[in-house]
Amino acid sequence: MASDDPKKRSKKQKKSDEHEAAPVHDIHGARELPTVLVEGYSLQLRDEGGFLGDQASQTAFRELLEQWRRRHRRKGKKDPLGDKHSKDLAKGTLDAALKSGKASEATDIVHAAIEEFALGLAQVIRGFMRQPSWKGVERIVIGGGFPESDVGERAVLEATAILQELGEKVPLARICHDTDDGGLLGWVHLAPPELLEHYDAILALDIGGTNVRCGIVKLRLDRAKDLSKAKVLRREKWRHKDDGPNRRLLVTRLAEMLEEQVAYCKKKGIRLAPFVGIGCPGLIRKDGSIARGAQNMPGDWTSEHFHLPTELRKKIPTIRGVPTMVLMHNDAVVQGLSELPFMRDVKRWAVLTIGTGLGNVSYTNKPKP
Repeated sequence: MASDDPKKRSKKQKKSDEHEAAPVHDIHGARELPTVLVEGYSLQLRDEGGFLGDQASQTAFRELLEQWRRRHRRKGKKDPLGDKHSKDLAKGTLDAALKSGKASEATDIVHAAIEEFALGLAQVIRGFMRQPSWKGVERIVIGGGFPESDVGERAVLEATAILQELGEKVPLARICHDTDDGGLLGWVHLAPPELLEHYDAILALDIGGTNVRCGIVKLRLDRAKDLSKAKVLRREKWRHKDDGPNRRLLVTRLAEMLEEQVAYCKKKGIRLAPFVGIGCPGLIRKDGSIARGAQNMPGDWTSEHFHLPTELRKKIPTIRGVPTMVLMHNDAVVQGLSELPFMRDVKRWAVLTIGTGLGNVSYTNKPKP
C-alpha cells in the first residue's frame, strides 16, 4: 500500500501521479498561444445591406441560386433543377450540373449563382483586409463545408481571380485537412502542452449550425513534436439540423457522443487525456460563455443561464479517474489552428470558414525561439 506521506513515496509513484494530474488553469477563448497570437475572430462587419459576412456563407449561395431559378421560372420555363428549394438540394446535384460537360439550363443557372457569389466573397475579403486585426495578412486559408464541393471550389477560384483584378495580392489556399477533421485537429494547439505530453489522444467537439462532429485526436508526438502529424483516429458526425433538437437534447447527445469515444479508447487501450475541446460559433468569453454569434444554434446559447462547458463536465466529470477539463473556443479559430504547422513561412495569416455562416479569424506567428 502506498504511503500517504509525500516524502516516503517512491520516485516511480510520484512520476505516475504527475502523469495523471490534470492542469489547473482553465481559460476559454485563449488569444495568446505558445507559437501564435489570435489577433481577432468572429468580426461582424456591416455595410448598407447588413452584415458583410452574410454575403459569403453557404446559406447566401443557396439563396442566390434560388433567385436565379426564380428568374428562370418567370420566363415560363421549367426549372431544370427540379421542385426542391435550393436550400434542400444535395451538393451532388449541383456538382453534377458542372460536370455535365455540355451547355444546359441547369449549368447556366449554377454558373450564374457561382459568379455572383464569388463577387460577394471577394468583396467580403476586401472588407476584412481593411480591418486592423487583418493588417498585413499574407495568406488566407479557406475552410468550411462549402469549398469541399465542386461548386464551392469553383466559387473560391473565381473569387481569387476577382481579387487579383481588384489589386488584392493576398492568395487564397484550401485547408490541408478534410473539413470534418480540421475543427477537431486544431485542439492539439489549444490544449495545455503539459497535459499533452503524458497522453496519447484528446477528445474534441466541432459544433456547427448544421452538423456536430465528435472525434478522438491522436497526438502522435513521437512522429512530430510540432503536432503536424496529429490525426483524427475516430470520428462521428451528426447532422442535428435534420433532427431539430432543442438545446437540452443537443447537449445530451453531445455527452453521449463523447461517452462513446471514451469507451472506445478504454477498449483499445488508448491513453486518453482528461480533456474535451469544444469548438462552436460565436465570440467566446474567458469564462466559457458566449457573447454573441451563436444564432444558428438551437435555443439561446448566449443566455447567462447556459454554460456549455459546465453542462458537459457534469455529464462527464472524470476521464480515466481524473477530473475532466472542458475548454471552449470559436470553431473558426480551432479549424484555423489545424493549419498552424503549415503556416510557419508567413508572419500574418487568416482563415475564413464558409459553412452555414461565415467564420473568420486572423493570426500572427510568434518568432521562433
